[in-house]
Amino acid sequence: QVQLVESGGGLVQPGGSLRLSCAASDSTLDYYAILWFRQAPGKEREGVSCISSSGGTKYYADSVKGRFTISRDNAKNTVYLQMNSLNSEDTAVYHCAIDLTPTSTHWGQDFGYWGQGTQVTVSS
Repeated sequence: QVQLVESGGGLVQPGGSLRLSCAASDSTLDYYAILWFRQAPGKEREGVSCISSSGGTKYYADSVKGRFTISRDNAKNTVYLQMNSLNSEDTAVYHCAIDLTPTSTHWGQDFGYWGQGTQVTVSS
């Protein structure tokens, strides 16, 4: 049904920027809120950001607020995560997924159809 593919990760120096992309196999992505979450060794999975199907509502974890920006281009079946001012705490595998509870209090808690992820490493 739904296939999500993350890309754009890589190695970046502290203070640098990356833009991640989450691409869907077809236009069904347009109807869902999309979540970015990350997983790092020894740390709990953390919801990073979520965007509504229309793009009109966005949520961010406190740890990335002001540094990351989520956006989407439904015509391209793609959701983006612009990451600025990166630091070592941002090092993780970043996944996108369909957020099943995209509300202010529950976003990031229930999701499905996540992709394989893309590695982000912030290091000197």
